[in-house]
Amino acid sequence: MDQKKLELLERASAVFMKYGLKSVTMDDLCREIGVSKKTIYKYFEDKNDLIATIIQFKIEVDKQACDMCTQGADNAIESLINISKFVIEQLKNVNPAVFRDLHKHYPAAAKLMNDHKWEFVLANIRENIVRGMSENLYRKTLNPDIISRYYVSGMDAIMDGQVYPYPEFKTDEVLTEILRFHIRGLANDNGITYLKEHFNREINE
Repeated sequence: MDQKKLELLERASAVFMKYGLKSVTMDDLCREIGVSKKTIYKYFEDKNDLIATIIQFKIEVDKQACDMCTQGADNAIESLINISKFVIEQLKNVNPAVFRDLHKHYPAAAKLMNDHKWEFVLANIRENIVRGMSENLYRKTLNPDIISRYYVSGMDAIMDGQVYPYPEFKTDEVLTEILRFHIRGLANDNGITYLKEHFNREINE
């Protein structure tokens, strides 16, 4: 990707993630990032195209990070923790209005996000469950297809801002709590022991 286009994507993304998608006009955006509309329209057809490109860019970053977390982890629990830390870091400062705006006003971008969730994320969670079962860290009686779909469908409740209204519930705190609940639901005695040891090491480091 052209370096200038990449820079515009990153800077525009920061503005949208902070203030929401619908409330930020192209004039607002140009003023915030200090460029002309002519410069923006050199790389993007309109606001819809810009937002869709930002979402696609974030999806690619997400895929690369998840693959690295999976490949670099010693086991399924460590992989899930590492991926969750990445997701939490990415979402902790995102205005919840972004997700509402996305589904209400930007259907093309919303479809990209939805497809990513129900293809890549679903497959990633399912593979993690299968891996954990083979490593004797997760319960052998789990149904990976049911649990992975349950987990992915629950992400909508976190993001829509109604079940966990902001700022009463901070996104990073909600995700952290759900991660611990999720792992404990998956883990057998070996997994619970590893999980405790992992968090004890983090506390003592």
